[in-house]
Amino acid sequence: MTALVTPKQVGRSLGVSESSVKRWCDKGEIETQYTAGGHRRIAVSTVLSMVREGKFTLVVPEALGLPATSGQTIRVVERAREKLSEALIEGDESRCRQLIFDLFTAGQRPSVICDEVVAAAFADIGDRWSCGEAEVYQERRGCEIALHIMQEMQTWLAPVGDAGMLALGGAPAGDQYALGTKMAELVLRDAQWNAVSLGDNLPFNTLEAAIAHNRPKLFWLSCSHIMDQEEFLTGYSALHEKCNAEVAFVVGGRALTTELRRKMNFSAFCDNMQHLEGFARTLHLAIQEKAS
Repeated sequence: MTALVTPKQVGRSLGVSESSVKRWCDKGEIETQYTAGGHRRIAVSTVLSMVREGKFTLVVPEALGLPATSGQTIRVVERAREKLSEALIEGDESRCRQLIFDLFTAGQRPSVICDEVVAAAFADIGDRWSCGEAEVYQERRGCEIALHIMQEMQTWLAPVGDAGMLALGGAPAGDQYALGTKMAELVLRDAQWNAVSLGDNLPFNTLEAAIAHNRPKLFWLSCSHIMDQEEFLTGYSALHEKCNAEVAFVVGGRALTTELRRKMNFSAFCDNMQHLEGFARTLHLAIQEKAS
């Protein structure tokens, strides 16, 4: 659901007058919707797009119901990763949200935030756990925090609209790591796909049913853990054989070793979210050109 705010809220958030915002609305400089009574309403994602393009500075994001900002956009990704790793271990969700929001408003793409900040922070936490410097509960709690923020980030993006092509995906049976598929959903939405994550721990027969019922143009499978490789390959091969004629299969995840990938058929293997974004944008354009 798209969050709509008033010109007064937008003005306060940007540090400008309400009358200025109304004037920009009336001149068509800000995309505006109108209520039945003729009152102006502006999507929060529209305001964020203008901020990310450098047209405005977000002074009071709380006026739009957004996370507080540190007041300094963090353009140095490595520094943000270090700070996020510490905040995740401490379980400080507010600080984690602030760090990611600062990156987003600084213009960093969601795929870069996912790869170079969120995933890198969890890799660092994993290293600390192996050295006895972090507990399992801290990693699990961090995952829950990251999931909350990934869900919220979707509201920061411009709506895809009805014209967007459908993408479905999830994680296979035995894989209960939900963050990978949630990040894929976010990145695909940013690439103008109507992306829907089906969740984690999904048997192949229900994935087949989802594809048959919804007929997506893209299907992704996020694999962080595989319980039985032979069983996985059998189920995946059957799914691909039945559904690949009209659906592009995209796979990724640390559990897919080089040996496993050699035994699989797919349209693309993505090492990270930036690869997924690149493939998704190319596929989207190719499908549009074919249809025109």
